[in-house]
Amino acid sequence: MTQGTHHSGDDPRNRDVLIYINGELYPRERALVSVFDSGFILGDGVWEGLRVHHGRIAFLDMHLARLYEAAKAIDLDVGLDAQALTTALYRTLESNHMSEGVHIRLMVTRGLKATPYQDPRVCIGPATVVIIPEYKVPKPELLTRGVRLFTVHVRRGAPDVQDPKLNSHSKLNCITACIQATKAGADEALMLDPHGFVATCNSTHFFIVRRGEVWTSTGKYCLAGITRENVLRLCRAAGIPVFEKDFSLTEVYGAEEAFVTGTFAGLAPVTEVDGRRISAGRGPMVERLQRLYLELIERDTAGRS
Repeated sequence: MTQGTHHSGDDPRNRDVLIYINGELYPRERALVSVFDSGFILGDGVWEGLRVHHGRIAFLDMHLARLYEAAKAIDLDVGLDAQALTTALYRTLESNHMSEGVHIRLMVTRGLKATPYQDPRVCIGPATVVIIPEYKVPKPELLTRGVRLFTVHVRRGAPDVQDPKLNSHSKLNCITACIQATKAGADEALMLDPHGFVATCNSTHFFIVRRGEVWTSTGKYCLAGITRENVLRLCRAAGIPVFEKDFSLTEVYGAEEAFVTGTFAGLAPVTEVDGRRISAGRGPMVERLQRLYLELIERDTAGRS
């Protein structure tokens, strides 16, 4: 059975988790939004995935900066400033007595509409803010045995169609990519840009290792990934040659190692792309970067009040 990079084991504690909706906390079964909410009707909203470590949210400033930049781009008033939103996040964690092994989905939609129609001018209230914390950790084998990818026909589009840098609720292109990869027997989809170069995966960012160098896409056709940015920083600080560049599937198939990055799992090796074996499991570069990334999380969370 294939499994994506966000799969995890079921944790019974999640049945009793309280979920934040617009300033109130609700049991899971009563955590509801209206059918007239912009997010439900049209996917009109932005979101962030957050990881909790030692009771602190890792790289929170980077995540909130991306959220507010995306909200500004689509002219969405979050209704809370960064400090108020931070307070809401930690209030939700504290109410659930959560401090470790937690993943948070923070979602902001444009709010209620008077009628199911796309025009933002028919919205009749403030933004809807939802915080869902769950006990959710990546399966250990994901970080060692890795995942298999399949290159799909669904492309990452240009910003004049739908800017891929927006972490929007409108993810249908990524969903169709995921479906195609799953039907092909892979764990996740590898997506190309409009010019045929490698762009990103349907829910993670993609890297290859060639002759001691780390390559990833130019970033023009993918989300401004927080983990991606941190890995680039780690490579530069450690003296590892790293490049953001155009590269083809031919160069992917010939790589010594490959890996994906994301907030949920950090770094996970890629063992196969389109039936081509890249590596038998976690290679030395991936193992080194996994260690450096865990150290970075430790430093970041230790420095947060």
